Amino acid sequence: MDDARTVDLVLEGGGVKGIALVGAAAALVDNGYSFARIGGSSAGAMVGSVIAAMQQAGEPFSRVDDILRTIDYSSFLDRRRGPRTIRWWPRAADAWGVLFHLGAHPGAQLQQWLAGVLGDLGVRKFGDLAFVDPGSSLPPEKSYRLVVTASDLSRQRIMYLPWDLAKHGHDPAEFSVARAVRASAAIPFLFEPVRVKSPFGQLALADGSLLRSYPIELFDRDDGLPARWPTLGVRLSSPAGERAKAKPVTGPVSLLTNLIRTTVDSTQVRHISDPTSANRSIFLKPKGVRWTDFDLTAEQRQNLYDTGYQAAQRWAAKNHQAPENEAQHFTMDN
Repeated sequence: MDDARTVDLVLEGGGVKGIALVGAAAALVDNGYSFARIGGSSAGAMVGSVIAAMQQAGEPFSRVDDILRTIDYSSFLDRRRGPRTIRWWPRAADAWGVLFHLGAHPGAQLQQWLAGVLGDLGVRKFGDLAFVDPGSSLPPEKSYRLVVTASDLSRQRIMYLPWDLAKHGHDPAEFSVARAVRASAAIPFLFEPVRVKSPFGQLALADGSLLRSYPIELFDRDDGLPARWPTLGVRLSSPAGERAKAKPVTGPVSLLTNLIRTTVDSTQVRHISDPTSANRSIFLKPKGVRWTDFDLTAEQRQNLYDTGYQAAQRWAAKNHQAPENEAQHFTMDN
């Protein structure tokens, strides 16, 4: 592996806005970058899994474009066969799913689609993404090209898959990549959580963005030695210091929504607001699309992709020299 422009890549979660992550990754590849390991949450996990599988298979990045730019997100909104009386009433069916299965949609279609895409690239379990590098000091449990975050609702803590699976009695190399990504993308109430058996009891894994939407510190070393490669992150949101538009509280619904946002954001702000995180991040800031707009038009898809590509191109222009093995050598992109 050529170390000159090799980075560990971290991708933020953001629902359908993840198409912008594809554009950013494409621009980095066009500028000569390659990705040793990839970490991501939710949409970042989905995009990262396909990129990791593509690299492991030695396929050109154009295949990632072909796959991820044409996703029919609305097809992921599958439903269980509920009682006949509500089967043709979508809102009632959604409510039935949330009440009895903790999610309006099972998420089976998402996992099945991803399993097919990854399977075509020769990746089914994490063992297929084993990362062998003679110059790396990675322990065996972390020697994988892909790491995704999931929120363990049962124990109220973050999980890193496949790294943490051995603690719960699972062989990381044998665990399904599609299932792990499905857990990372299980938006609460929209998709059912993924159940995983553990000596601690049955775990309920949901959207990794709840506890770590942007795990920029994922590949940092804690022994004081320099990193094998620098970490580069791609964010869909704005820099922490940028002024955010106020979200008025006008009633009980907006109060609950803002309360959840405040709680979630407060658990993550310390990880993303420090200068060392900002200095190794590309900020895409796509506009005009909500992260739950599953029925994107062709124009919206293209705009998201172009936003990501152009932002990463601007970053690459500022950092055209091969990056050194220190994250702070990157120039912050605003």
